Amino acid sequence: MERSEQLKVVEALVLASPEPLSAARIAQIAPECTPALAKDLVADLNEQYTKQERAFEIWEVAGGYQVRTRAEYSGYLQKLQKQRPLRLSQASLETLSIVAYKQPATRADIEQVRGVEAGAVLKGLLDRGLVKITGHKEVPGRPMLYGTTRRFLEVFGLDSLKQMPVLRELEELAREHGLASEDETVADAEAGADALDGDDSDNADDHDENDDGGAARLAEPAIE
Repeated sequence: MERSEQLKVVEALVLASPEPLSAARIAQIAPECTPALAKDLVADLNEQYTKQERAFEIWEVAGGYQVRTRAEYSGYLQKLQKQRPLRLSQASLETLSIVAYKQPATRADIEQVRGVEAGAVLKGLLDRGLVKITGHKEVPGRPMLYGTTRRFLEVFGLDSLKQMPVLRELEELAREHGLASEDETVADAEAGADALDGDDSDNADDHDENDDGGAARLAEPAIE
């Protein structure tokens, strides 16, 4: 099969997939294709989109590839949604950051860092599919352990937890994707970031990223 035809096949697969499609999976489906070639073909497609000034591009998120519109068009796309996109508050962003870096984390772990009760915020993150219960800590009372989901990676455009940014960068990603609340204060953001500055983020690399989650196709991701 000629490369031009392979490009069309890969483009069709990524467009049609309801979730990020890995290079290995593309190689299984596309004729005469390997994972390495699949990556090259995706890069070629993105180069074409850039030259043609297309409104979309292929992102590498959650271990796979997904077509998304460019950030500058998110305001127009939000007007298409029947429901108003839900924004993440400063408390939600801080809690999400703590879970991502400390996971598996208990509610007590989160409250120790933030200094406030975290039950309601955790419930909201669970309802939105950004956080999941990963088990129970083997201590008296067996408190629940929380971790991030694959949807978390998709929403923030991260390929894996190894790309997990610091809180201030996570806030910038949230604003870029139109997820941050408008009523956040700089003081709250700095307080949350300072609380996380001393945490060791290496533990975030070792946890499961394969939880099911909804994919935002051909659009900037919005939490619904």
